[in-house]
Amino acid sequence: MDSQSDVDSLEELDEVEPKSKSRRRGRGRGAAKPQTTPQTVPSTRPRRSKAAYEENESVIIPAPVDSSSNWQQEASRQGSPVHGSRETQEKPGITPKDMFAAVLSAKTAMVTVVDEWLDSYKQDREEGLRVLINFIVMCCGCQVVVTKRMLDNMDNATIISRLTKDFKEVSGNYPLCSTEAKWKRFNENLREFVRVLVRSCENGLLYDDNLFSVLLPLLTSLSDSQVRAFRHTSTLLAMKLMTGIVDASVKVSARLQTTTRHYEIEITKPVQHQDVARLEDLQNTITQLRENREELTVMTNSTFSGVFVHRYRDIVPEIRAICIQELGTWVMHNPGCFLDDQYLKYLGWILYDMEGSVRLQCVRVLQCLYQEKDFIGRLEMFTSRFKERILSMALDKELDVAVEIMKLLLLIYQQTEGGLTDTDCDHLYHMVFASNRGLAAGAGTIVYNIWKRKAAGELQRADQDDTKVFFQSLVTFYMQSEFHEHGSYLVDSLWNAPELRDWNTMTSLLLQESGLQYEEEGALIELMICAIRQAAEAKPPAGRDVGKKVLSKKDQQSQARDRMRITNHFIPVLPQLLAKYSADATYVSRLLDVPLYFDLETYSSNGQLDKYLDLLLEQMCDIVMKHTEASVLEACACLFISLCSEQYTFYARSKTAISRLLDSLTDRLNPLVSNVLEGTADEDDLYGAATALTKIAALSRSFNITGLQLLDPCLQLLKKGVKSADMNKQLMVPALHTAASHLFWTKGQVLDSSSPAVMEQVNKAVKSFYKVSEKCLFSNQAEIRDKAFELLCDLLLLYSKYMVGTQSDLKMISCSFPQTLQTEMSGFLVDFIFTNPEDDEFAEESEELKLAAVQRKRNQLAGYCKLIIFGVLDLKAATDVFKYYDKFYNNFGDIIKLFLNKSKLIDPVESAKTVCLCLQQLFTELRPTENTGREFEEITALARKHAMSLGVNLQRIQEPLQALHNHKGRNKGEKQTVEGGTQPTILLFLEILSEFSSKVLRQNRTHIIAILNAGCSKAALSWPSVRMYHRSLNTCKSSPMQPKLRRPTSPGPALGSESSISFPSMVKSTLLNGSEVGAPSSPLPSNLGCPAFSSTVLRAEPTKLLSLDEDGHISETGSEEDFSEGSLMHNVNTQSLQHDSDLSNLDSHMLTILSLIDEDEEEPTIEDFDDSEEGQATIEDINSTINSGCGHTQSTSTYQPSTRSSFLEDLF
Repeated sequence: MDSQSDVDSLEELDEVEPKSKSRRRGRGRGAAKPQTTPQTVPSTRPRRSKAAYEENESVIIPAPVDSSSNWQQEASRQGSPVHGSRETQEKPGITPKDMFAAVLSAKTAMVTVVDEWLDSYKQDREEGLRVLINFIVMCCGCQVVVTKRMLDNMDNATIISRLTKDFKEVSGNYPLCSTEAKWKRFNENLREFVRVLVRSCENGLLYDDNLFSVLLPLLTSLSDSQVRAFRHTSTLLAMKLMTGIVDASVKVSARLQTTTRHYEIEITKPVQHQDVARLEDLQNTITQLRENREELTVMTNSTFSGVFVHRYRDIVPEIRAICIQELGTWVMHNPGCFLDDQYLKYLGWILYDMEGSVRLQCVRVLQCLYQEKDFIGRLEMFTSRFKERILSMALDKELDVAVEIMKLLLLIYQQTEGGLTDTDCDHLYHMVFASNRGLAAGAGTIVYNIWKRKAAGELQRADQDDTKVFFQSLVTFYMQSEFHEHGSYLVDSLWNAPELRDWNTMTSLLLQESGLQYEEEGALIELMICAIRQAAEAKPPAGRDVGKKVLSKKDQQSQARDRMRITNHFIPVLPQLLAKYSADATYVSRLLDVPLYFDLETYSSNGQLDKYLDLLLEQMCDIVMKHTEASVLEACACLFISLCSEQYTFYARSKTAISRLLDSLTDRLNPLVSNVLEGTADEDDLYGAATALTKIAALSRSFNITGLQLLDPCLQLLKKGVKSADMNKQLMVPALHTAASHLFWTKGQVLDSSSPAVMEQVNKAVKSFYKVSEKCLFSNQAEIRDKAFELLCDLLLLYSKYMVGTQSDLKMISCSFPQTLQTEMSGFLVDFIFTNPEDDEFAEESEELKLAAVQRKRNQLAGYCKLIIFGVLDLKAATDVFKYYDKFYNNFGDIIKLFLNKSKLIDPVESAKTVCLCLQQLFTELRPTENTGREFEEITALARKHAMSLGVNLQRIQEPLQALHNHKGRNKGEKQTVEGGTQPTILLFLEILSEFSSKVLRQNRTHIIAILNAGCSKAALSWPSVRMYHRSLNTCKSSPMQPKLRRPTSPGPALGSESSISFPSMVKSTLLNGSEVGAPSSPLPSNLGCPAFSSTVLRAEPTKLLSLDEDGHISETGSEEDFSEGSLMHNVNTQSLQHDSDLSNLDSHMLTILSLIDEDEEEPTIEDFDDSEEGQATIEDINSTINSGCGHTQSTSTYQPSTRSSFLEDLF
C-alpha cells in the first residue's frame, strides 16, 4: 500500500471523525504516556450500573449449540448477514466476514484487505474498530457479534465474559489448530494480515488515540481467558502486533539517529550560514520522533508484561512456542533493547520445557542468535549460565531436539573462544556412534571441527600434512573408543569430511614402513574398508537407514564417480597391500573385500590395468595355501565368485586359476586320506588332510568340485569317524561340508543329463550321506552335530519330491525321508535347540558367543521349519516346534509365528490338529513333582497364545476350531479306580481347552452349555475343571470384559507319573458316568498319531502306557516296544473300545460339545496372527531366514534375532 494513501497526520483524522465521538479520546495517547517500566495499558471504559445496563442492553447473537462446527459453517457462508437488532447490521463497506473469508482463502492480497479496512476506519472510527474486533472474534472460532452498545457500555473484562458465556466451546478444534485442508494456511495468512496492518499504520494510525490503545488492551484481556481458542488466537495476534511495533520502533530510532546527525551538522555551521527554518524543522522532527519512540516503547513494554510474561508458560505448548519464536524475532530485529539478560533468561528457562516442540523452537532461536558474531560478546553470560543444560540436551528424548542441539553446539564452538572446554567435548565424542543418523552426523561435524582446530596448531612443523594429521586423530579416536566393531558408524558420522575420500593418503600411510604402529594399521584398514563401502554403495550402514530412499540422478552420478575413483586407484595398489599383509589373517580378510566394490569390467576395458588381474589371482592362490582361517577362506571364496561371473570377459582366466588351485589341493589331499583310512596316519597327516579339506570345502561355494571325485573319500572318512569313539572335528566338519557340496553340484549336473545309471548312483550316494549324518547328529562335539543338521536340512529339501516336481525321469534321484532320520532330527530339535540358557554350553561365555549360539540355533530351526513347509516332513512333525512357542518366544518367536501362519495357509484343519497334539504331548509329560502347578500354567499360557494366533475372523476359523476339538489322540492307561466324587486327572485338560472358548461363535456357546447341562451327571458338573469350563463359556456369553478365570485351587488327584490320557474320549466317558470311568466308547477317526516323546533324554527311559479295560478302569499295559525309535510320532496300537448302547446318544452329544470349545473373549490384543496380505505371503518368504536349499549351508546367517537397530541404543 502506498504511504500516500495512509492518514498523514492525526489532524486529518480529526476532520473525518464526528464531534460526537470525541469523548473516547480519553483512552488515547494522552492517557498512556511513556513510562520507563513495563506496564499494562488499563481499560478506561466507564462502567454503568446493572439496572442501566439491563435497560439498554443490545441483542447478542449467540452461537449455535454445536459451536465446534459452527465457525466452519460460517466460513463457508461468505457474506451471509448476521441477524439481530438494527445495531448489529453492518454498515456498507468491508465486514468481518469479508475479512475472515479473505484471510481464509488467501485469494486476495493482504494489502488490499488492509487498505479496504483502513478506508472504512477513516470514514467511521468506532465502526471500523468494531469490524476489526469482530474479525478477531471470528478468528477465534466464535460467532458471537460484539455490538456498538457493548463497546460503549462494557469494559474489556465484561465483553470477554459475555463472549465466553455464549461461546460454548465443545472441543479444542478452532481455526488455528484445525487439521482440515482449508485451514492449512490460515495461521500463515493471519500472521501476514497483522504484519501488513502494522506496516500500513506505522506512519500515522500507529500513534492514534483510538486504534491500538483499544486493540492492545483487548488482546491482553483475551490472552488471559480460560477459553483456549481466545487465549491462543489473541496471543498470536498480540505477539505479531508487538513484532510489528518493534520493527516500527527500529525504523523510528534509525530515522531519529539520522535526523539528529543532520541537526548536529547544521548547528555546527557558523551562525551566518545556518538555515534557521531547517533547524526548526529538524528540531520539531526530532521531538516528534522521540515522542513516537517513547509511545512505541510503552506499547511494547505493556504488551510484553501483559501477554508474554504470562503466556510463555501457558499450559498449551503451541502458545509457548509462539512466544519464544517472537522473542527471537525481537532480539534479532532490535538487539539494542532485547539482547539483554532480562529477556534472554526466558530462552534459558524454556530449555527445560517438558514439551519437545517448545524446546525445539527455543533451540532454533538460539541458533539464529549464535550465528551473529556481533551478538557473541553479549551472549557470554547466557552461555556460561545454560551451557550445562545445552550439553545435557544432546541426549534429549526427542531426536529432533538432539539433532538441533548438535548444530547449536557447533555454532558455540565455532563462534566462541573457550565456549566448549575439552571436558565438554568429551561428552559429545561418543555420540558419533549413535543409531540416529542426524544426531551422529551433527556430533561428527563437531568432532571434525575439533580435530581441525587442534591440527592447525600442529601444522607449525614442516613435516606435517593436514590430511595425515586428520587420519592420525581419526585412528587414535577409533582405537580409544569402546566401539571397535562399529567403524562403519564412525565413518558415516564423519562422511561430510573430504579427507575420508582421500584414498591416496590412506594407502600411502599403510605402505610406508615407518608410519603407523601395528594396531594403528589395523584400525586404518578397517576405516578405509568402511569408507570404500559407503562411497561405492551410497547408503548408510545397517541400523541407520531412513527407509527406502531412491537415489536422485545427481547422487547416482556421484556414486558412479566415486566407484570409478576407487577402482582406478586400488587396482594397482591392492596387490602391494596384499603382499605386505599376506601373513596377517585379519588384515588380509578385510583387504580382500576391496575388489567387491570395484567396477570389475575395468580389468578388461583398460589395457594398462589388465596385468593386475593376473597378479591378484596369483596372490589369492598364495593366500589360500598359507591360511586356514575361516574368515580368510570365505573372503577368497566370495571374491572368486565375483571374478568367475560370466558377465565379465576375463571369467575364463579366473576359473583356470581356481581350477589349478583345487587340483593342487586335491593332489595333496589324496595320499593323506589314504593314510587316514588305512590307519597309518600320524598327527601331521591328520592336520594336512584337515587343512586341505577345509580349503576345498570353502572354495566349493564358487567352483564345481564334482570333477575332483572327493565324494567317496569323504564318505569313507565320515564312516570311519563315526565308528571310532573319538571323532576328529577338524577332519569331520570339512568332510561333511565337502561331501554335501559335491551332492549340491551333482544335482545341477543330473538335471542336464538324466541317465538312469547316474541317477541311481546319485540316489545311493545321498542315502549314504543321510546315514552318516544321522550318526553325527548326536555327537559329543557341537561343531559336528550342528554342521550335520544344517547340511541335512538343505539336502533333504534339494532331493525331495517337491524339488523334483512332475518330471518323471528325475524321480529316481528323489529320496524318501528315512523314519529313523526323522526321529533323530526331531530329537536334535528338542535337545539342542530348545534348551534353557543356563543349560547351554555357552552359558559362562561372553555375550558375543551367546549371540552367535542363538543365531546358529535360529538358522537350524528355520531349516527344520522349511522342511515341513515344503512338504518334506509331515505337518504333524511341527508339534516339537509349536510346543515351545511361548517358552522360547524371545529367541525364536518370529520364526515360529511365521511358521505357524504358513502352516495355516497349507492346511488350516491339519494345523489345528497339530496344535491340539502338541498340547496333549505337553500334558502327558507332566510329572507329580512340586513344579507340576507351574508347568500346568505354562501349558495353559501356550494354549492361550495359540488361541490368539487364530485371528479375529471367527467365521473363517470355525472349521479349524472344530478340527482341533474333534481331534483326539487315544493312548492306553494304567489301572486306576476313581473314587466317588473325586475328579479324574484327565479332566484337567478341560482347563487347557477352555482357553479357546472366546473363538467359538456366540450361538454355538449357547448350544454347548445346553448340551453340557443335559448330558453330564450332577457329580461331573460339580468337579472343579468342569465348573471352570462351564464358567468360561458363560463368561464369554454374558460379559466379555470379565476378568479371566483362574484354575480352581481345590485339591484333585495328582497326575500319574506314567499316565498318558486319551482326549477327548476319556474326558467324555468320565463326564457321563460321574464318579467313575464309564463304559468304553468307540474310537473316533484321526489322521494324526498319539502324543510321543521326541526328546532323546525322555526316550532313554521306558514309558508305560495307559488303556481302558473292559470294566472301565484305567489299567497299565504295553511295553517299551510300543515306542518305536524308528518313528517321529510313536503310534500306539489302541485297543478297540465298545460302545454302550445306553450311552450312545449322550456320546454323540458330548462329541458335539468338545467340537465347539474355545477361549475367553477378553483377550486384549490379537498379536500373533496377521490377517493382512502381508500375513498371506507366499511360502518363499521363509527363505529369508535360512540359506537357500540349492545353495551351500553356512554356519551363520544374516537373519538377526535382535530387535534393535544397533547395540548403541543402550547409550540412550
